[in-house]
Amino acid sequence: MWWIIVPFAAAAFLAVLLLRAAAFRPPSEIKPEPDTVEADGSRAVESLAAMVRCRTVSRQDHDAEDADEFENFRDLLRRRYPAIHNSCILDHVGRNGLLYKWPGKRAAAPSVFMAHYDVVPADPATWSKPPFDGILENGVLWGRGTLDTKGTLAGILEAAEQLIGQGFVPENDIYLAFSGEEEIAGDSASEIVSALEARGVVKGLVLDEGGAVVEGVFPGVTAPCALIGTGEKGQSAIYMEMESSGGHASAPPSHSIAGLLAAAAVRIESRPFPFRLTPPAAEMFDTLGRHSTFGMRLIFANLWLFRGVLDRICRKSGGELNALVRTTVAVTEMWGSSANNVLPPRAGIGLNVRLMGGDTSGAAVERLRRISGNPDIAFRKGVSSEPSAFSVTGDDAAWLRLKDAVSRTWPEAIVSPYLMIAGSDSRHYCRISRNVYRFSAMALSGEERALIHANDERIPVEKLLKCVQFYIRLLQSC
Repeated sequence: MWWIIVPFAAAAFLAVLLLRAAAFRPPSEIKPEPDTVEADGSRAVESLAAMVRCRTVSRQDHDAEDADEFENFRDLLRRRYPAIHNSCILDHVGRNGLLYKWPGKRAAAPSVFMAHYDVVPADPATWSKPPFDGILENGVLWGRGTLDTKGTLAGILEAAEQLIGQGFVPENDIYLAFSGEEEIAGDSASEIVSALEARGVVKGLVLDEGGAVVEGVFPGVTAPCALIGTGEKGQSAIYMEMESSGGHASAPPSHSIAGLLAAAAVRIESRPFPFRLTPPAAEMFDTLGRHSTFGMRLIFANLWLFRGVLDRICRKSGGELNALVRTTVAVTEMWGSSANNVLPPRAGIGLNVRLMGGDTSGAAVERLRRISGNPDIAFRKGVSSEPSAFSVTGDDAAWLRLKDAVSRTWPEAIVSPYLMIAGSDSRHYCRISRNVYRFSAMALSGEERALIHANDERIPVEKLLKCVQFYIRLLQSC
């Protein structure tokens, strides 16, 4: 009888899979009513151009920073935003932290809007236009920081200045928190959180840089996707090092320490960390998977069966999709002999490890030690930060306010949680809030995202205007 039962069972099993895929559709939801928000785009461009001209390059060696440029930036804010400075209470926190309190009608559920005003270095010789001149040409503003994150900082302040000027008073207190040392993982953001914690402030919503409105990042989805980070990976600098007696390169050993380290690096690259679905990634697959092709819906609707298939898809694609589902290891540094004809007395390789929730930097070191296969390699852990906690979504009021503002600004976009694979200052706020979200209020192409920290960073002015409009909508809901 088995030869009769098995085909029927297989057919029934396949039917269940197909029915689940067919039913894996977006839930019906009420879209927000279209609205119009007026904002002064020309003023926003002028403000951002002026911010770009302040060369607020942060450096690990603080003595190498130009303190006058940071003070010029803060003075610019005082001159450019008189309504904010007349209505809000400003505290200088730490080296370069700015914390504005915009008093609302009550303090029960305050919100925090974050950005940073420090930038990474820019070599004028490698740019098409001077990186700190704030040049506007053909509807595009050029300059370091236009995307990361003086653009969003200008969006926040332009929105707040306009609303205060119109007499708007928020329902709850609003804090504007700006760090001047995010790019070097400085202490300002953590010190701002400590200051708020000491005052007993518990956040209703925290918004920092992170996701954006993007296209073509999820298999089978053609619509724009507004990705909001509800968690972020940790990161750790891990070093593999070996020592030898050195010597002349004319009589080398069978394997030099540089060669042994290289072999260990290859073993590590060929043995990735295991597939793991954290809540942000699982929510993203559930949300966007429902908008995908039938073949992809078949996978996402039946992950209990196709988990291994998804794992292989992510590993093969690499990049952002793969980084969403596993701890990643990138070989970023190598050093050895100072001369071509000298065997290295000391050699090393630097690994940049981005930690998935559930992994720790200590556990990562031990795993890499095992995979290296060489007990003579010394492993050393450098600067590290652990993965963040995960924020709430679903029917949470703060999440719904944020989602509504996004949908009103980009009505064609699918709003989805996601796991932020880079790091931000927002991780510090997880100490005092379950509503920490990461969204850079811009629609960015792949080319534009690649300009962050790169040459020729720039922003189209219409995207800056939409950024201001988004913050007006969100501030009004607070």
